Amino acid sequence: MSGASHAALREQLEKKKQELSARLERISANLRRGYEADSKERAKQLEDNEVVDALGNEARVEVAKISAALRRMDTGDFGICTECGLPIEVGRIEAYPYADECIDCAEFDEKRRSRP
Repeated sequence: MSGASHAALREQLEKKKQELSARLERISANLRRGYEADSKERAKQLEDNEVVDALGNEARVEVAKISAALRRMDTGDFGICTECGLPIEVGRIEAYPYADECIDCAEFDEKRRSRP
């Protein structure tokens, strides 16, 4: 990956991290708001909060992955599989910018996790 594309990717990751952080702030504010006195409305709000909280959890995980990718950029380990040490294919990085494993290692891990 060239230096220019590396810089563009860093910018893309930092922008995405900022967007997710702003979303997390909105989610937190939404979860802190009070509930309606009406029991039916309160039940709906509680249900909505569960969905919002799940979205917040997904955003927190994505922020952590982006932060890890930015640290790997800083240390020079970006684009190197954390499992086998081989370069991660450029197409994979373009599709999944914070990938930390090559496709072979990621597929192996997925199969391992899916076993009962």
